[in-house]
Order: sequence, then structure tokens, then C-alpha cells
Amino acid sequence: MIVISLLGNPGKKYRRNRHNIGFIIASHLSGAWDIPMTKSVFSSHCGTGRLGTADVLLMMPQTYMNNSGTAVQQALSYHRVGPESLIVVHDEIELPFGVIRHKTGGGHKGHNGLRSIMEQLGTPDFRRVRVGVGRPENPDQCVADYVLSDFSADEMAGIDTLLPDIENLLKDMVGA
Repeated sequence: MIVISLLGNPGKKYRRNRHNIGFIIASHLSGAWDIPMTKSVFSSHCGTGRLGTADVLLMMPQTYMNNSGTAVQQALSYHRVGPESLIVVHDEIELPFGVIRHKTGGGHKGHNGLRSIMEQLGTPDFRRVRVGVGRPENPDQCVADYVLSDFSADEMAGIDTLLPDIENLLKDMVGA
């Protein structure tokens, strides 16, 4: 089982926030891969399916970003897989808007969702898809306020153009 955890915060008020890029991507993947995310398990909205020869669990933790690790740990424990079977999709302020990168391991750079996952798993060694949301234009703006602010209409349109690239990257990572 490959667990793909797409990070965000639950609730309508966060729906278009930069911090919720994972949930935005989850909605796309659910439809594109025909994996309905209708189960409420592992403190998450989840769906399971096959991608090529791999069994995949898509999950959107409903624990709020700061406690994402709780949900991820529950899923990994239930499926008896380790961090090597995990892919986390998250927002990244260190990358300009629209830039997509993937890596394995590394620090959390202040990202509370990653921090929580690392604390729960006891390791930073899991795969990540980092989706650039950029930094605030105003250097005095609080980063937390920035990531909890909504994407502009132009940015939302830009995300729509990124979704196929993210989908293909994840397929490659899963081996489909």
C-alpha cells in the first residue's frame, strides 16, 4: 500500500488557502484516478484504489495541519507499512508559486504539518511533493497569515494548469 497524504485544514473557511494546496490536489486526484474519498477513517477523508500495479490510499487528514502526523501514523500502522511507503503533498513557501519539486527526507523548515509527521514517525525519511506557494510580497507579513490566506483568482487558474503535472509526478513516484 502506498499512502499519499495530501495536507490541508478541514472546513470551508480554509478551502482556498495556500496551506490547503494538498486538499485541492486531492480533489483532482480523486476524480482523475476514480478513487472516491468517501471513507472517514484514520482521522481523515480517505479513498483506496489501484494505480497501475500499486494499491493506493489517498488521505486528507482532518486533524488540522499541526496534527497531521496523528492521521498519517494511524494509516501507516493499520496498513503495516513504513515511511518508505508514504508520500506527503504539501505547500512550500521556499518555492515560487507553481514550482513543483519532490524529494525524500530533509527538515520541516517550519512547516507544522511536516513537523507533526516527523514527530509521529520518528523520522524525516519519507517522500514529499513540494508545491510552491511563494513567500509573502510584504516581508513584514507573518508567514502563518500568508499561508492561511486565499489564493487569488489568477493563482487558482494557475493551479488548474499544474494539476496534470502533479498527477503525472505522483504516478511516477508510485510506479504506475
